[in-house]
Amino acid sequence: MSMEPTPVDPPQMQQSAAFAQGMIAPAGRTLYIGGQNGVDADGHLREGLGPQTEQALRNVLSVLDAAGTDADHVVKMTIYLAVGIDPMDAFAASARVWGTRRTAVSVLSVNPAREGALVEIEAIAMIPASEL
Repeated sequence: MSMEPTPVDPPQMQQSAAFAQGMIAPAGRTLYIGGQNGVDADGHLREGLGPQTEQALRNVLSVLDAAGTDADHVVKMTIYLAVGIDPMDAFAASARVWGTRRTAVSVLSVNPAREGALVEIEAIAMIPASEL
């Protein structure tokens, strides 16, 4: 049995290079990463969608690393965008940090809890058996 997350893409559904319709995570420990926005280590919110998206993803990567896993083990992301933000603009910005990794994803438009925040990203990842 593979210990890597496996995409589930039924042939009768849309196929995307950017996301999977579902992900199978082998049994083991699961990491739930709370919403990360474009705030750096000093607590400063980056300016603009691109820098905020990149910082939010760097924050996700930092939590993954601290838990002993990595982006290849993320099975689900939820991306909250401020109302009016084009998801394709956020996707373009994310590719600079996240690359072309596919995962299950949900994208929602919301009124941000923090003034000036344009994006917030949550993630669910598995911790590989070697780290158990």
